[in-house]
Order: sequence, then structure tokens, then C-alpha cells
Amino acid sequence: MATESAVNYTYMGRSFNDLSINDDSTAFSDCNSDRSGEFPTASSQSRRLLLACANSENSDDLIRQLVSDLDSCSIEEQKQAALELRLLAKNKPENRIKIAKAGAIRPLVSLISSSDPYLQENGVTAILNLSLCDENKELIASSGAIKPLVRALRTGTATAKENAACALLRLSQMEENKVAIGRSGAIPLLVNLLENGGFRGKKDASTALYSLCTVKENKIRAVEAGIMRPLVELMADFGSNMVDKSAFVMSVLVSVPEAKTALVEEGGIPVLVEIIEVGSQRQKEIAVAILLQICEDSVLFRAMVAREGAIPPLVALSQSGTNRAKQKAETLIELLRQPRSGNAAAMRSDVSV
Repeated sequence: MATESAVNYTYMGRSFNDLSINDDSTAFSDCNSDRSGEFPTASSQSRRLLLACANSENSDDLIRQLVSDLDSCSIEEQKQAALELRLLAKNKPENRIKIAKAGAIRPLVSLISSSDPYLQENGVTAILNLSLCDENKELIASSGAIKPLVRALRTGTATAKENAACALLRLSQMEENKVAIGRSGAIPLLVNLLENGGFRGKKDASTALYSLCTVKENKIRAVEAGIMRPLVELMADFGSNMVDKSAFVMSVLVSVPEAKTALVEEGGIPVLVEIIEVGSQRQKEIAVAILLQICEDSVLFRAMVAREGAIPPLVALSQSGTNRAKQKAETLIELLRQPRSGNAAAMRSDVSV
């Protein structure tokens, strides 16, 4: 599996061994445990029992009984068991290891393929909560969870889709799973969630895509699935609270030529220039990094960026931005100001837009 390394770029004697962004930690907070309502179907007696046992020496017995109930012939018993295991794993981290050791993962993975939407949702969400323990991720993947989670992304409830995206993100944090997830058909479904989901769905999809697209073949899959259109639209909408996340995803994609072309075709250059004009300091840094990558080997794209009026805001950024943004802005200004005469051959070699 080829994971993309940092881009090495030298221009005018200046070496840039990292065109990435300084810090994505706040833009991409990790998917936490599920945030849906607790005990939507449990009786008050069951609620009291679960809460009492979750914090007592009887929790091991309760977990064993719930795992046994996952194999019940009654769908209602399976739903209740999956729900309670999901909540035990959500509310008490040490239970995540106990539940896995009790043998819950394989039957929960089976439930993800259920035709009952709420049984599927509870199975997906229980797996998500168990995946928050790093020790469980390998067992979840080896138990065949990837394909059922992808199926839930396609057919599940809104909550199941969101939590499946989070679970796939957790599994993608193991490098060996990234290609398997991409080849399972997850990328187009995550792109669809990014485009059509609610705010939480968009956020979870972008986070999963950011992780998966460190692998080159997944970048190409994302571009082929049409990811650039929703990314550009979200970046253009400053009220979406998705500008940073979308820009970070775009920044990992544009190392491949297909993504650069798609970005331009979807009207990304004006949006990036606007971000450099009016965005936050971090947004400006991401935008200039993306523009530098698309311009570094394309005379045509440089001309388009210059015609969009990028030089004045780049000059301002070179004087008032972060240190990294200043450096990238200065380099991009030098590129844009290069004479373009005598470059007809290079212009013809660029991809038509």
C-alpha cells in the first residue's frame, strides 16, 4: 500500500518539504462515541438495572448475558442487547475491552447486516463505541466489519450512516485498512454523505475521507466520485462551519493531477482566492497551500489564478499571515509574476479546463 508522503518542492532555491498545513487537530476532532438518545426503547426497570450493573462488580455477568442475547431468535431481544452493549461501551471505557473479550464483536458485526433498521443502527453504533478502544480495532476489522459498515453507509438510517462513517474512520487509523475500505466501495458513499448529509454527517464524512485519502488510490476514487463539487460548495459557504474541514480534505487530494483538474473545473480557484481575501488565518494558510500545489507545474492554472485577482490578497498575506502562509504566499507570487511568453508548449501540455 502506498501512503502519500509529504510533497517535496523546490523553487528559486527555496526548498519546501511540506506543503501541508501546520495543524489539523482542531479542524478534525476525532469521532467520539455515539451522540444519539439513550435508552429509546428500554423500560425504566431495564434502565435502572443497566446503570446499576455498569458500575458494579456484576457488570461482567451482565455483559456475558447481553452477548448471549445477541444470538437470540427474538429480534426484540437482539435489539435490546445491542442497545445496552452500545451504551455500556459508550459510558464506561473499561467496558469496551470487557465486551470485546466476552465475544461480542462477531455477533454485533452480523447485526450490521440486519434488514431491521434499528437493529442495524444499534449494531453499527456498538461497533463504533467498541472501536474507540485501540485494542479492539484489529479484531473488529478481522471480524469482517468493513463490508457491513459500508452497507450501512448505503442503506442505514441517518444515525447509522453517520456512525458507520465514524467507525470506518476509526478502522482507517490502521494503515493496512485504508486500501480495504477504499476497495469496499466506501468512498462514493462518504462523498454522498458529505454532499447530502446533515451537519454531523458532513463532518463525519469529511473526517473519514481525510484519513482515507492519504492513500493515492483513494484520492483518485474520491475525485471520480465527484468530491470536488461538494468540497468547493462547502468552502464557498462561510456559514457552513465546514470551510476548514473541506479545505483540509482538498489539501490532501490535490497532490494527484486528477484532483487539480477537477478543482479548477468545479470553480475552485475563485473560492480559494476569496478565502485568501476574507478567511481566517488558518483558512488563508490552507488556501494558499492548495493554490501553490495546483500552480507549481501548470502555466495555465497560474494564468487563471492571476486573472482571478489573486496577487493583491497574496501580497497582503505575505505581510500579515502566519510564517508558513507568508512563505507560501511569497513563492506563489513569484510563480504568478513569471513571464508567460515562450510557454506555449507548456500551456498545450496542461489539461484542458
